Amino acid sequence: MMMRLRKLLGIPILLALAALALAVTACETISELAEQPDTTAAAVLAHLEEEDYRNNWERWPGLGEMYPSEEPHGLLLTTYMNTAAFDALRDWPGEMPNGAMIVKDNYTADGVFDATTVMYKHIGYNPDHNNWFWLKAAADGTVQAEGMVEGCQTCHGKRSSNDYLMTETLE
Repeated sequence: MMMRLRKLLGIPILLALAALALAVTACETISELAEQPDTTAAAVLAHLEEEDYRNNWERWPGLGEMYPSEEPHGLLLTTYMNTAAFDALRDWPGEMPNGAMIVKDNYTADGVFDATTVMYKHIGYNPDHNNWFWLKAAADGTVQAEGMVEGCQTCHGKRSSNDYLMTETLE
């Protein structure tokens, strides 16, 4: 009888613990979403400034500062990644997670800062193109393109099987 009572009491306790675990996970997800900027140039640029990405984010592994590139980005680039993008790159789950942000500082051939380009993964934003939000801002902060930018989607779409990432093939 005592054994059966323990078993019966154990089920509600296990169910309560499972519900608590789900609630904590949901709260963490809501908290993460609340920390992400919305999909506007103003919000993303403010987020980058607040994060001080040049000093606080990781650079793309193995590329360093002002590595050679080609148009439409600058002829020299420095690529930064937030923690979500960096961790995904290291552990490659097949695509970047929600909230991943990749920022390229674009420079002219003589090293003059020219523009910032951003890829920002925001689930539900742009399902036809793996939910990427695109942004290009000139050195003076003027927004040159934002959102579902056709040129970005077309060029990066050539690497859709690589989650639109051009820098290297990820497996």
